[in-house]
Amino acid sequence: MTTMTAPQEIILAITGASGAIYSQRLLQELVSSGIRVHLMVSAAGRIVCADELKWKLPARAGDMHKMLVADLACDADLLRVYGEQQWSAPVASGSHTIPTMVVCPCTMGTLSSIACGSSDNLINRAADVMLKEQRQLIIVPREAPFSAIHLENMLKLSRLGVVVLPPNPGFYFQPKTMDDLVNFVVARILDQAKVPHALIPRWGENKTNPTLSC
Repeated sequence: MTTMTAPQEIILAITGASGAIYSQRLLQELVSSGIRVHLMVSAAGRIVCADELKWKLPARAGDMHKMLVADLACDADLLRVYGEQQWSAPVASGSHTIPTMVVCPCTMGTLSSIACGSSDNLINRAADVMLKEQRQLIIVPREAPFSAIHLENMLKLSRLGVVVLPPNPGFYFQPKTMDDLVNFVVARILDQAKVPHALIPRWGENKTNPTLSC
């Protein structure tokens, strides 16, 4: 008898900061890799997705699931969608075994709530669970400039082991399109989450070593 291996799982929270294209690309990469995504989108996140991408996500979790499964052309079982106040969701409890959570993009309000241990919605509670269970939490804060309060909150979380990954693309790989810049940031997130990808070449790949060509 063949034993089916359960898919790798990850939690993804999309909040209302600018940069919805990062979360859209990240979601595409995860499901295309066969990774089950436990998805939460805040009300403000849905507004930003509609404004920046014309990606009109329904408010009801069931309707959002149906739309995204069709949009991503993925197996329905690879996507679980939860409402902001869905306290019965598995991610609200430390009894789940999902190893990684990504908040992308992360608003400064969400950042503050996580840093203060506020669990007034499912996104904040899920992040609080990751902290208390000492699992991986990756936040992608999108704001400019950062205030001292923002920086203090990021430092507080970093000292707790949170990966703070602002979406700052590099240019050393000579990007030609906006997609290249988006892929750079998403690649960094996937690297931290230990998800294999081929989005961009790594440093030193496909280049002649100048110290060896002299």
